[in-house]
Amino acid sequence: MRVIIKVGTNVLRAGTERIHRPRLIDFARQIAVLRQQGHQPLLVSSGAIFAGREVVNVGKVSQNKDVPHKQMLAAVGQGHLLSLYQKIFEMYNLVVAQALLTRADLANRTRYLNARNTFQLLLHNRLIPIVNENDVVAVDEIKVGDNDNLSALVANLVEADLLIILTDQAGLYTADPRKDKTAQLIPEVPVINAAIWAMAGGSLGDIGTGGMRTKIEAAEFATRSGTDVVIAPGDEPDVIIRIVGGESIGTRFPTQVSRVESRKRWILTEPAQGTLTVDDGAANALVNLGKSLLVVGVTGVQGDFQRGEPVHVVNIQQQEIGRGLAHYKAEDLRAICGRRSDQIGKILGFDYGPTAIHRDNLILV
Repeated sequence: MRVIIKVGTNVLRAGTERIHRPRLIDFARQIAVLRQQGHQPLLVSSGAIFAGREVVNVGKVSQNKDVPHKQMLAAVGQGHLLSLYQKIFEMYNLVVAQALLTRADLANRTRYLNARNTFQLLLHNRLIPIVNENDVVAVDEIKVGDNDNLSALVANLVEADLLIILTDQAGLYTADPRKDKTAQLIPEVPVINAAIWAMAGGSLGDIGTGGMRTKIEAAEFATRSGTDVVIAPGDEPDVIIRIVGGESIGTRFPTQVSRVESRKRWILTEPAQGTLTVDDGAANALVNLGKSLLVVGVTGVQGDFQRGEPVHVVNIQQQEIGRGLAHYKAEDLRAICGRRSDQIGKILGFDYGPTAIHRDNLILV
């Protein structure tokens, strides 16, 4: 089994003001057990900025939240954090490899494939990849935004079977357990719907960047890609080993789809550049008949995208039903949407065919 383990800053600090070494040792021990059992573990770790605060020790200035200051701390903390992982994992005869990623690395087809090949080789050679967002160079335009979503992107990249998101909460509750004592832990979420989103709140503090909402976002993306997700407490004894062994801990989000082809996995990683609204007939053809999206079934075009760029596909109720690569650029598609195939050439002066998105370039969500 290929397993992604994501640990957040609050899990790594364990309530202290520094990276909690005993917790890192415990995680390394559990990952070593997974390796002995024949699994392929991969770690997505937050904590670079927090580790930088530990090293620099700049007092109140360390609470500065502007981007350059965080990038400075990340530059210091990334090396410090990796050094800790190297020393601790060596205790269990494990060799780690660092991978720093931004969204741009996964949105570009060539860089996506390069990263995919590197990870495949690392795992094949029984190495432990440790992934973090490249906070030193990432800016708003290219940041994934948090390591919850990054872990889902990595799960997509390596075709993981299971993503375990470790947090300082027991899982997803029916309400905020810090405020509502009647809140109940939800052991399994078969479908992520509006009710589930309503249960998600914001970040738990000023140290981590994520919250339950980003974990739901990650779960939604990963399950769409064919990966099961578990959100579980990082302080639970042997939590990683027990989850991989099938024990029910935290909240499980089972995938509802079969393994997606690698090319279509990449379509999910790149941000959509526009939206196509389709009529009921086209929606039925896509969802139930496995057909391509024809130009005649498109009723609306939003955004400014080029031919070959990814777009959302929504029904008349504006519910997303798929994502794919546009066969025409937005301007041309606006001119021909709703038209029969024999009219396309007359309107545009050229003809790429009757499809707005070919089935081979479409993934249902």
